[in-house]
Amino acid sequence: MKLGIYIHIPFCKQKCYYCDFPSYAGKEACQDAYLDALLFEIRKEGRAYQDRIVDTVFFGGGTPSVLPKEALPRIIAALRESFTLADDAEVSAEANPGTVDKEKLTAWREAGIDRISFGVQSFHDSLLRNIGRIHTAEQATDAIKLAREAGFDNINLDLIYGLPSQTVAMLEDDVKRAVSLGIEHISVYGLIVEEDTVLEAMVDEGKVTLPSDEDEEAMYDHVTTHLEDIGYHRYEISNYARDGKVCRHNLKYWQFADYLGLGSAAHSFVAGKRFANERSIDDYIRRMTEEGTARLDDEAETIEELRGEYVFLALRTTEGIDTEDFQKTFGMDFFVQYGDIINRMMTQGLLMRDGRYVRLTKLGMKYGNRVFAQFV
Repeated sequence: MKLGIYIHIPFCKQKCYYCDFPSYAGKEACQDAYLDALLFEIRKEGRAYQDRIVDTVFFGGGTPSVLPKEALPRIIAALRESFTLADDAEVSAEANPGTVDKEKLTAWREAGIDRISFGVQSFHDSLLRNIGRIHTAEQATDAIKLAREAGFDNINLDLIYGLPSQTVAMLEDDVKRAVSLGIEHISVYGLIVEEDTVLEAMVDEGKVTLPSDEDEEAMYDHVTTHLEDIGYHRYEISNYARDGKVCRHNLKYWQFADYLGLGSAAHSFVAGKRFANERSIDDYIRRMTEEGTARLDDEAETIEELRGEYVFLALRTTEGIDTEDFQKTFGMDFFVQYGDIINRMMTQGLLMRDGRYVRLTKLGMKYGNRVFAQFV
């Protein structure tokens, strides 16, 4: 049985104003101790999963690219020593365009990283400043070119719509510029103003102005129509890929497949059970050093919760819910369990049935939260 591995790198140069992820600026002094603890965890978990083939690895954060160029190759070497990596394993790494150079990208590519994800967010410097990004549009373009020169032929680019002061024309230009760079995969997310973030305070204090609901809807409509029209396959609500370039690791999350999280704050889902590590860097290092584990107490999920998660995650994909797989997984008929909800959502034009599959309609993709709320 295949296994994905997620590795959390919790360091960043500056916390983006909208970010509520477990990432920290100003913790450079902890990097060596963190890497030592992470390598210990890799070796320990490798012994526990000797019978599994690892077919995807994903370095996320935080900002993996803030580490020295030799750090990720060192981690990959430990993974190869401790786990069985498939010959065609997809190895992805997130990067901030302001923290890479050709030397680092070349070292990554030579170590086996074959997919890179740049957090560009926008090609307009004024918008980047509004959200606390450390890079410029020029650096983003240069980073993509450097990645090509280093040998990367599978590049993702993240964009955000609904940014403070963003217009529909600016979003259209961002998409146009991303496509012009020949990007294989584009992820486009609607901005969410999370609680207790710098951005929330800025909005509350009137320091920035968000686009109107009408403009944000127009941005969404442009993305969903334009990218598919020019050959990007939408395979998940926020993700578009050229043929053969879907992110195999992220598919594991949506398809209820097994993945193991390593590092601080990393979450895992293995054999129907979810568990996580200590969130803070210091607690992670301390517990790995003193106890040999940083795992938090498991919170057992009920079968009802697991079923709801299965449905919610599958509905995020354009394939939708495979009702036969649902029955095999949970031992019950999907339509017996959720028939009333499905019929109601179909009447509203939000869901459709296609043989063994139930999926969101185009309208359902737009208002997915209305549907998801019925299951979780």
